[in-house]
Amino acid sequence: MGDDQKEEAPEILPFLSKGRNPPGDAEKIEEDDTSCGFWVFKGRFLQRFATEKMYVILYGFAGCVMTMTFAYFNGTITTLEKRYKIPTKISGIISVGNDISTMLTAAVLGYYAGNGHRPRWMGIGLLTIVAFCLLTGSLHFIYGAGEDALKLTREYGGQAEANESFHDTQNDQKLCQTSASGCVQDVGVWVPQIFLFGAQLISGVGQGLFYTLGIAYMDDNGTKSKTPAMLSLSTFLRMLGPAIGYSLAAVCLRMYIEPTMEPLISREDPRWLGAWWLGWLILSGLSLIAAMVLFMFPKELPSSRQRRLKNRQTDSKTETNIKELSFADMLRSIKRLAANKVYVYNTMASILYFFGYMAYWIFTPKYIETQYRQSAAMATMATGTVALGFSAVGVLLSGYVISKYKPSARAMASWNAVVDFMTVAGILCYVAIGCEGSDSLNSLATLSAGNSCSASCHCDYVHYAPVCAPENITYISACHAGCSDKAKDDLGRTTYTGCKCMASSNLLSDPETQFALDGACPVDCFNQFLIFLSVMCLLKLVGASSKSTNLLIALRCIPHEDKTFALGLGSMAASLLGFIPSPIFFGWLIDNYCLVWGKTCSNKGNCWLYDTKSLRYALNLTAAAFIFVAGFLNISVWYHAKNLKIFDEDEAVEKDLELTKTKSQDKK
Repeated sequence: MGDDQKEEAPEILPFLSKGRNPPGDAEKIEEDDTSCGFWVFKGRFLQRFATEKMYVILYGFAGCVMTMTFAYFNGTITTLEKRYKIPTKISGIISVGNDISTMLTAAVLGYYAGNGHRPRWMGIGLLTIVAFCLLTGSLHFIYGAGEDALKLTREYGGQAEANESFHDTQNDQKLCQTSASGCVQDVGVWVPQIFLFGAQLISGVGQGLFYTLGIAYMDDNGTKSKTPAMLSLSTFLRMLGPAIGYSLAAVCLRMYIEPTMEPLISREDPRWLGAWWLGWLILSGLSLIAAMVLFMFPKELPSSRQRRLKNRQTDSKTETNIKELSFADMLRSIKRLAANKVYVYNTMASILYFFGYMAYWIFTPKYIETQYRQSAAMATMATGTVALGFSAVGVLLSGYVISKYKPSARAMASWNAVVDFMTVAGILCYVAIGCEGSDSLNSLATLSAGNSCSASCHCDYVHYAPVCAPENITYISACHAGCSDKAKDDLGRTTYTGCKCMASSNLLSDPETQFALDGACPVDCFNQFLIFLSVMCLLKLVGASSKSTNLLIALRCIPHEDKTFALGLGSMAASLLGFIPSPIFFGWLIDNYCLVWGKTCSNKGNCWLYDTKSLRYALNLTAAAFIFVAGFLNISVWYHAKNLKIFDEDEAVEKDLELTKTKSQDKK
């Protein structure tokens, strides 16, 4: 760290910002700033909870709830795409709504709110998360389960004639048609997308307030020697959020979108829609509780005030400067940060890492569903409960190692670079972990969609309803197989007959071979799925170990007076250059390898089937390229961090406070 960064601006008593008050008023303001509670929720009972440990635990709990909401959204995103016919590119745009508002508000709110009552501002931020949950979940109550989902239930069309109603209204449209059928009309298709995007915008304000102010409050109210342990504990608690969020999504998606009705299809059927809306009701209640908890904390913890006053007494500098909050001062702060090479390279490395790895944070459940033919519930459970459990372990291990051995800034930066290169190696393993059955299924489906025989059946607007031929070939629908009739076999299964477009029909004229069973042919990709899950868990463990080291470098390389603003500015830059463009880019990339679209009158709808082999290569190699460059930027951080001190606090003040407490207790 440079000499200009070592001289931090002295702390200021809150009442000095309004002028010099009489001693009595000053003491009253100081007491209010360190008092727990608000409104009628205050008293001596609550004051005992105004400690560093309690803040770390409750801040971690609030962070856990917040990450639960984002993980739940990612876990249910494929169901939302099917329900509201949203292309992956559009769902990527929706998912960055929170990053757009974070980008627009984080730096400004971090600059001004950072000098106010930070826990209250964090509580307000969590209230926006409550609004986000309620707005997202309300879509189900506005639009219902949807006719496509209801048609796949036994109760549709009446209890007595459910099956007949289903077959008469739906299956005839799946058969080979003599003339072109009408397109599927959209009912307010853009309104749900706008609704979801607006909810994400609202959540971004709360996200920016929570992370920017929360970490700075923790660092300012704790000793620097304890910061790694506090960061690791709060990060560990926050890491539990995605695991719980994905698990909640898995539980909800196991139930049909209309839980009171009995579905006619299994959970493994790609047409299955789970009860995606149910979890939002639970998450809104938890977010409200977390907001109330953070509202209780004081503007400054009592232990922090004692250390600050002790420092003022022992500090030879008696002059107190009041920081002026102005746009000109903000520009001066930006200039100081831009000249800080460690801060700039560390931020750029984080942005490139986020850009590359964002594809897996958002689209991993979709990747597992398409590559390894697992159900949505299984994909979200694997992504959340299993993989993120390893992330939590990685955070705890790194916190223990940093607290015990106190590595230098250079050691931390070098470890960050090693983690980046290990992540690249793991992603290259993803390329090799493919499922031949899934790849061949998609190539055969492409042939069934593009041959002249199926074209004569006018299947353009037929819903995706796969059927399985005797040769274990899956066709997009009975129409694409050229089937002209349907029946029930002895086991009660729906069969389609007279299928003239099958491969066997071109070779044999035996009508017994010209039939297909309802549903896709079974594909066993479970072993490949387990191998992919093992590599993913290893990457989660290694990647999580660099979270604390990266954040500690970011906290220590900046002057104290710029800390909150620097975190907000870094969050804004990460949103602008990483979190916002990455999901849009990778959503566009995924859509480029779609084979079967759910066409409607106005757009191509959601994708039902992908070219899994080409997608696997393109997605993983592109992501690995960004993270590879991030590793070299962390090497630049290592080069410029030779004078940066991570544990540079004079702990004599802390020892003096403990000694004073011991003497006072002995006197009593």
